[in-house]
Amino acid sequence: MAEDKPRQNIANRLYKGTLSFDFIGNRKMWFMITGGLVIASLLVLMFKQLTLGIEFSGGTDFQAPVAVQEGTIAEVRDATSDFAVQDLEAQVFSIGDTAIRIQTRSLSTQEITQTRSDIAAVLGTDIEDVTYNTIGGSWGAQISRDAAVAVVVFVVLVMLLIGIYFRDWRMSVAAIVALAHDMIVTLGVYALIGFTMTPSTLIGILTILGYSLYDTVVVFDKVRENTKDLTETDKTYSERANLAINQVLVRSMNTTIIGVLPVLAMLVAGIVGQSNPLQDLGLALLVGMIAGAISSIVIATPLLALLKERTPEMVEHREELEKRRARAEYKAAAVRAEPAVTVEDPTPAASPTELTRQQRRTHTPRSKRKGKR
Repeated sequence: MAEDKPRQNIANRLYKGTLSFDFIGNRKMWFMITGGLVIASLLVLMFKQLTLGIEFSGGTDFQAPVAVQEGTIAEVRDATSDFAVQDLEAQVFSIGDTAIRIQTRSLSTQEITQTRSDIAAVLGTDIEDVTYNTIGGSWGAQISRDAAVAVVVFVVLVMLLIGIYFRDWRMSVAAIVALAHDMIVTLGVYALIGFTMTPSTLIGILTILGYSLYDTVVVFDKVRENTKDLTETDKTYSERANLAINQVLVRSMNTTIIGVLPVLAMLVAGIVGQSNPLQDLGLALLVGMIAGAISSIVIATPLLALLKERTPEMVEHREELEKRRARAEYKAAAVRAEPAVTVEDPTPAASPTELTRQQRRTHTPRSKRKGKR
């Protein structure tokens, strides 16, 4: 009894091509979905806008000692609406278990004194224990400019490094488009949920851009390996690129899941513990890592294949393949359509008796046949 062949798991089947998802063939659908997400995020950013922290917009930062318990932050946040100074735009969060921070818009000297008094009254402490720090709008604008410069420098360096490493500017363009998608979607989710844009958010965005770039480079490296000496094969660039996506699909999924778990724990800890820095960083990383893993598969590589297929070399290779495949299909169709031909023996069939006589004559020696005569 023959032994059964061992069953291959999904990862092996994807790597060998026996199981394949057509990401490249469905690129129009992926472009429509991701493009819709980008447009929706831009609309949210346009109409709802980001809630900027005082590090970017300027304001006044108050800190006061208090035993932070469950419900303390909510109570103080509600109490700020009854302060003597109106429209404080106050944001309240904890500093560990021993202090709270209240950030407001820029206040005058008299408004600062009144607000310190109100905070002390709510917390049951002395006004001298309530410290404050004023952040000017010019400093916040400088931070914003520095953040924009950092993103621009990052993008330029990424384009140069990818172009030099892979020696193909199309890969640089595809990678940057995917990075833009990740950043815009992350900012859109931030604005939709209403989280405050802080330096922690900026750190998270720069981190997820690097993470997204890592996923894209992994796929591109496999694409380069699969498309080496492509003109000598019977596959198009899109077909080999689609195989590369399937070959790294399981790896990308596993890496993303492992990376998302601690980030999700950070976000939950920030929400439960009412720690804004953890919330800001956790949300940026969570959304960005998921968006980055998706964009490297459904944006970067399909866009690269689209750009590459338009080169003269690939156009010529694809036309040659189409001719070969058309000839092979024609021959296969001709073989299927050819009727089965039966060749009949023109000699009439001999009866069993005649056949026996013929066999005896054939096997009887000549001498015996003469004797009988």
